[in-house]
Parts: sequence; structure tokens; C-alpha cells
Amino acid sequence: MQRRGNSAKDGYVGIDNDRDGGMTFHGRLVLDARVFGLIPEDETCEGWELGRLQGLADRVNAEWDKHGGGIPSLLPDDLRKRHAEIYERQMQKAHEAGWDPDANLEDEQ
Repeated sequence: MQRRGNSAKDGYVGIDNDRDGGMTFHGRLVLDARVFGLIPEDETCEGWELGRLQGLADRVNAEWDKHGGGIPSLLPDDLRKRHAEIYERQMQKAHEAGWDPDANLEDEQ
């Protein structure tokens, strides 16, 4: 059963338990950290406290800053390929879990 959101007491629920099949802000942070090799690909960050996630976010942002500021197409070939593979796998899982990428767009209108 997927938990939704985070509990400050328990820390981050982890990408595998996050809402929207892990395609949330924190889930994408985990994916980006995997792309840059900052965490192993099997690390879900479940139970990580907010301070630890912030430290990871700082490291991820530093990596993005080296490569054009968050635009995957500006990554070097090896990282661009890795990004595509990691995100494709997660988006497939998210779609299977019922994630609708357009749903958030409707909320913004």
C-alpha cells in the first residue's frame, strides 16, 4: 500500500512509497541523485529526515550547475543516457501505479 506524502516523524516515505508513483519533488531528487551517482540506484531514501534530503538536494544542484542547470539535453552523453534510462523506468512504474502527468496541470489552471 502506498503512503501519501511525508511524515516529519518518520522522514521521507521513499520513492517507492511516494505519491504519483514517485514523480514528486522528492522522488525526482532521488532520481537525479541516482543519475549523478550520488546514491546507489537501489537507494529509495526511505526514512531520510528533511535535513539529509536537503544535503542531497544541495549536492544534486551542484551537479546540475556543472552541466547547464537542470536541462537533461545539456548533459554529457553518458549522463544524458543514464538520465533517460532512470527516468524512463520510473515513469513506467508511475504510469502503472496510475500516475497522470497531466493531472497537476489541471490544478494550475
